[in-house]
Amino acid sequence: MKTASLKSALLEYRDLAIQGIHHYTPKCEPKKYLYDLVLDYPNRGGKGFRPGLCIAACKAWGGTEEMVINSATSLELFHNAFLVHDDIEDGSEFRRNKPTMHEYNNIGIAINVGDAMNVLSIKPLMMNMEVLGPELTWQVFSEIEHMVRQSVEGQAMELGWRKENCCTLTDDDYMRMILKKTCWYTTIHPIRIGAIIGSQGEVNPDRFNRFGYFMGTAFQIQDDILNLVGDEKAYGKEIGGDILEGKRTLMLIHLLNNCSAQERKRLEEYLENCRAEESLETAHWVMERMEHYGSIEYTRNVAKNMAGAALKEFYSAFREVPASKDKSILESIIMYMVNRDY
Repeated sequence: MKTASLKSALLEYRDLAIQGIHHYTPKCEPKKYLYDLVLDYPNRGGKGFRPGLCIAACKAWGGTEEMVINSATSLELFHNAFLVHDDIEDGSEFRRNKPTMHEYNNIGIAINVGDAMNVLSIKPLMMNMEVLGPELTWQVFSEIEHMVRQSVEGQAMELGWRKENCCTLTDDDYMRMILKKTCWYTTIHPIRIGAIIGSQGEVNPDRFNRFGYFMGTAFQIQDDILNLVGDEKAYGKEIGGDILEGKRTLMLIHLLNNCSAQERKRLEEYLENCRAEESLETAHWVMERMEHYGSIEYTRNVAKNMAGAALKEFYSAFREVPASKDKSILESIIMYMVNRDY
């Protein structure tokens, strides 16, 4: 599938989920500091990977949009709730080319809006009962419970590393954190949920775990790369924000494990207080050292290898699924995730 067609399909499925969010957002007070804000991040757009994967997997396995739309809506609500809270935890200033919610309101309001979005995510899952029946509805609930728990565990790992200024991490540590924080909720569970619904519970969802892991890891690594070298307007967030926040990306871990002892000491001191205004010059130095030691190129190669592994797993996981537009979406999205520029 050509990139333009893939983007169009993802936007189509994303818009279906956004319509679902509008449908399930109460039209009553309080609006100004709650329900109007619930719609803010979803209305800003986005790539639509999560609802796209969920809906495409469902239709590829014989389901319909009507069967899966509630679950896709819930996934998109959870995603945007995570974004609101992540922006606070990371001290981010921009999201999708606009000020983050806590920047143009305040932290208290933003936390409450994120909490509300998590609560609102439950209603479409409850409404699955009318379409899917009790057994499938409970199975989807179980998938969501595992997804959310893994996500907050992964976030705790990352936040803990920054709090303790952990500088002895390995690639395996990063991969384990990304599995929890990113892969389960960005790729693995959207695909699992879609296939469960589409096959009406006949497919074993564990067959998609390796496929989703490799795809999700490639996605996250590319996102980390774009944070350093992407176009700020296209990327929608502050370029270099991960360095300013001291995030333990694969590039940073590679640099820590390959730089000189003197450089490592300066880097550790920087990471101890990296959001300080006087540290901006050092942040530029970190970026320059990453380029010097080939950390970004190393990471690019890892992302490509992960995408290649995902493609191999796709052919295994979907081997008996007949050709269709939605199967093509699932195949095409793998390389798009690592070749995208935003």
